[in-house]
Amino acid sequence: MSSLTQIEAAKKGVITEEVKVASIEEKMSPELMSERVAKGTIVICKNRIHNIKPLAIGEGCRIKINANIGTSEDINSLDEEIEKAKIAVKYGADAIMDLSTGRDLELTRNKIMESVPVAIGTVPIYQAIVSCVREKKKSFAEMTVDEIFEAIEKQVASGVDFITVHCGINWKILKTIGKSERLMGIVSRGGSITARWMAHNKKENPLFEYYDRLIDIARKYDCVFSLGDGLRPGAIADATDRPQIQELITLGELTERARERGVQVMVEGPGHIPLDQVPSNMMIQKTLCKGAPFYVLGPIVTDIAPGYDHITSAIGGAVAAMNGANFLCYVTPSEHLSLPTIDDVKEGVIASKIAAHAADIANGYPGAVDWDNEMGKARKNLDWDKQLELCIDPEKAKKYRGNRPAESDKETCSMCGDLCAVKNYNDARKKLDEES
Repeated sequence: MSSLTQIEAAKKGVITEEVKVASIEEKMSPELMSERVAKGTIVICKNRIHNIKPLAIGEGCRIKINANIGTSEDINSLDEEIEKAKIAVKYGADAIMDLSTGRDLELTRNKIMESVPVAIGTVPIYQAIVSCVREKKKSFAEMTVDEIFEAIEKQVASGVDFITVHCGINWKILKTIGKSERLMGIVSRGGSITARWMAHNKKENPLFEYYDRLIDIARKYDCVFSLGDGLRPGAIADATDRPQIQELITLGELTERARERGVQVMVEGPGHIPLDQVPSNMMIQKTLCKGAPFYVLGPIVTDIAPGYDHITSAIGGAVAAMNGANFLCYVTPSEHLSLPTIDDVKEGVIASKIAAHAADIANGYPGAVDWDNEMGKARKNLDWDKQLELCIDPEKAKKYRGNRPAESDKETCSMCGDLCAVKNYNDARKKLDEES
């Protein structure tokens, strides 16, 4: 096993086996991919000890999708979370984040990693909290710096491919956020935990203060940093405000520090953003963070649709990915309401997959439009078997296709019947061809 990380190898002109494999998947030359890894505009998600196909995220790559799953203190079913992971991958998730806060987090994480052959991410501060509160019977504000870093190293050493770490909330930013006109304050779970720890202890954020210690852990296993947006807007009223941008400036600085020491970095982004501000947010991140892959939650473009936030986020996600976002974190219908069910996970992944694919077409990703062209041909020929085969969700399409009266024309759908535009045009075209 090479001691060089992906970014170190790329800077030395060494094309790693992971880059070779990922470049084939991405329809990109290995030389170009390696060049972009060296610059930090592509990251290769694969822990040294995790036996998965490497996942390339970033410039020129297909837009990727992440699905969040995980137990909670209220609902703790390992079997259900494993099934969610499998369903997510079946319908197009490229990565899974285990955000469990229930019981036996190590067992949960290990079982999920065994169940799906994709990149796995975590937020290690959750394990530090659970260990502190449930095992050591302390307030999580009483966690020591060593306990936080022990939890991080334990997760990375288990094979996790990328970790969300909220390093951008420093003492200076924390003191100013209370003076801002923010409607929702801090809505990131990891961000709020970090802020509470800092306020209770009157100390700097350990992940900011001891960032080099964090880099040492990630470099050892070639684990990718996903620098968390602890101050992402939780309402569109807070979009693109001073705290969000102040944190992003800090994340840009931390991105460069990590790259210099051989650690790959993605940067996480908003959050709740009005549709017209999505393109500018992508541009700001790419500028401040020197082209680092942008990993966005949604963005959610209106606050009024609980129960339909997989749709609000898909709208924002498509626009974001068309303007520079590289990695979409799905949002399910249960966002803001409850822990997602298995069906919610499926709906969330499919909505995000549609957004990603739409952006791939707009971005000219090689071969993306071929899928749509095949569907177009099948529709022209009224080839229902082929149409159903090509659907992003064949089961759902077959269900709707089956909702027809028994006597209906099998060649058409039940909406138009003999008035079917495709059938009428095909007949007209046939007669015109016969006359010519």
